[in-house]
Amino acid sequence: RNAITTCLAVKPEETVLVVTDAPCRTVGTALFQAALDLGLVSMLLEIPTRGVSGSEPPAPVSGAMAEAAVTLCPTSRSLTHTEARRRACRAGGRVATLPGITEDCMIRCLAADYDRIAAVTHRITALLTAGKLAHLTCPNGTDLRLPLEGVTAIASTGLIREPGQGGNLPSGEAFLRPVEGATEGLLVVDGSMADVGLLEDQVIRVEIAGGLATRFSGGPAADRLAALLEAHGPRARNVAELGVGTNDRARITGMVLEDEKVAGTVHVAFGNNVGMGGTVDVPIHLDGVLRRPTLTVDGVVIVQD
Repeated sequence: RNAITTCLAVKPEETVLVVTDAPCRTVGTALFQAALDLGLVSMLLEIPTRGVSGSEPPAPVSGAMAEAAVTLCPTSRSLTHTEARRRACRAGGRVATLPGITEDCMIRCLAADYDRIAAVTHRITALLTAGKLAHLTCPNGTDLRLPLEGVTAIASTGLIREPGQGGNLPSGEAFLRPVEGATEGLLVVDGSMADVGLLEDQVIRVEIAGGLATRFSGGPAADRLAALLEAHGPRARNVAELGVGTNDRARITGMVLEDEKVAGTVHVAFGNNVGMGGTVDVPIHLDGVLRRPTLTVDGVVIVQD
């Protein structure tokens, strides 16, 4: 109910579409039922589970999303970075994606103070937008430089109230695409990796040159990430995103939807960046979360340890 009335501010005359899959069916059904209980015209569509995050839903579902005033997508694989989501927003709809959502995550994270989260998120978004160079480090060895000049950052506040807006629920992150072809250094992911899971007894080391991941090491998790990206060609190794979490109710659990929102964490993603204004259009987008990052932008400390 909070997602529908507070975050999306659904009006009585608006239609609500819920797109879900089998692993997230319970949450999808709950959102559908909440909309019905509020007297809204609500529809529920269950799609086959996609192979990886960023894969398109079936074409009829994409069409339905473009027709609905409000769409919620609690699915086990993310629909955030898909043409279906972008098409729905271009048509004036509002889209909330909830990839990998669990009941526990929804109960905790959607109880957060989203007005306060929005204020913090907008402050960090402004610093990222004004910045020329981000420097990311962590105790496990990350040392990464990400040029940002000329790129506009995006505030994902959890308040999706205007026509054409889209974002995650639960939310709380400021993010942008680094300048394509320019990120250099070493990324050590020690929190979690999308479509790989929680990283407890291993890390994923990614060597990056010319804006592309060039070498993966660290064990089975690193091998898994490499295989997921390799399946979509060299452009899938693109450094697609730098993001800062701002939700104080979120916890690192192995579900990147929540993990990337944890206040004090930073995440870097590979693959598709079209939804952020980039040119790399591949059907995959995978985020890696760092537990104890230090991030500076033009020497200004954004996150420390």
